[in-house]
Amino acid sequence: MRHDLPEADDFTRPYWDAAAQGRLLLRRCGDCGRAHHYPREFCPHCWAGEDRVAWETASGRATLYTWSVIHRNDLPPFGTRVPYAAAVVDLAEGPRMMTEVVDCEAAGLRIGMPLTVTFREAADGVWVAVFRPAQGQSSSRTQEPPAERR
Repeated sequence: MRHDLPEADDFTRPYWDAAAQGRLLLRRCGDCGRAHHYPREFCPHCWAGEDRVAWETASGRATLYTWSVIHRNDLPPFGTRVPYAAAVVDLAEGPRMMTEVVDCEAAGLRIGMPLTVTFREAADGVWVAVFRPAQGQSSSRTQEPPAERR
């Protein structure tokens, strides 16, 4: 059993399809103007309904809010990736997002460091957003979706 795969449904399908194309989507409220993540059908700030909240492509920029280096995780497939940096990032558009920081040693992590989104293929055709230092180099721990799908 895998514990890292999303349960996509009709509502979240646009989010996962965009991730497979190398784009991070957010939801933005047409009433209060605030963006939110994780995707919800209503605005969690002003409670505007589904007809007032729309998908938008995020910039992919974020700053590191906090993190924890995980040295042991017995749930598949996390155990094969330890140690890894579980993190919360502040997206440039405002929302906070739980994620993972990749391509950076734990000693190099700093609160407020600029990050950029990249995507990792968690399963065949399922891509998840992770973040790396904005000035960092790519490593074999992450993969980019094929350029023609971006």
